[in-house]
Amino acid sequence: MNDSTTMADKLALLTQQSTGEYDAFLYDCDGTLADNMGAHKLSYQAVAKMYGFELDAALIDELAGWPILAVTQEIKKRYGADFDPAVFTQQKNTLYESSFINETQPIEFVVEHLRQHVGKVRIGVVSGGTRAAVSKTLRLLGISQLVEVLVCAGETPRGKPYADPFLAAARQLSVEPTRCLVFEDGDPGVQAAEAAGMDWIRIDKI
Repeated sequence: MNDSTTMADKLALLTQQSTGEYDAFLYDCDGTLADNMGAHKLSYQAVAKMYGFELDAALIDELAGWPILAVTQEIKKRYGADFDPAVFTQQKNTLYESSFINETQPIEFVVEHLRQHVGKVRIGVVSGGTRAAVSKTLRLLGISQLVEVLVCAGETPRGKPYADPFLAAARQLSVEPTRCLVFEDGDPGVQAAEAAGMDWIRIDKI
């Protein structure tokens, strides 16, 4: 899709693609509802710099949707860096929430898609971010009151790319996994949706 495609065009395409026998829509947050992946990359890179290495932001794209702790564990592995992943995660979260989160903008056609389906299907958000950060992001987007179920990092035994978070959302909504449609922007989220037996749409491909 080229840059001249309007929000209305994208919304129309997304609405068309999401038509079907679904009882629940499950949206990823960062990079799907919220245009904030740049801010997340900057916060990861800033903490990496504190530990003396330059982090390639492409790795964050590659792992989009993973829980933040899992991302920091992978960073440690890839770079052979000397840090405690749990401490790195806390530093990253603190920096993001104090310095970057307020720059969050909506991915307008996806946010509008969610708004238009409230009351028609059940609405959930399934994210690899912390509950505090995701809740604040949804408030900044003006849609927190529209989301019935929120599943975040650390709330299931495994995060994306495993099925656990999506299956947990389906259970909480009392909807069969096969009746759920997932909206994602990265491969790990798609892998998780497929593992859960759910259909999916890549919003970054629209």
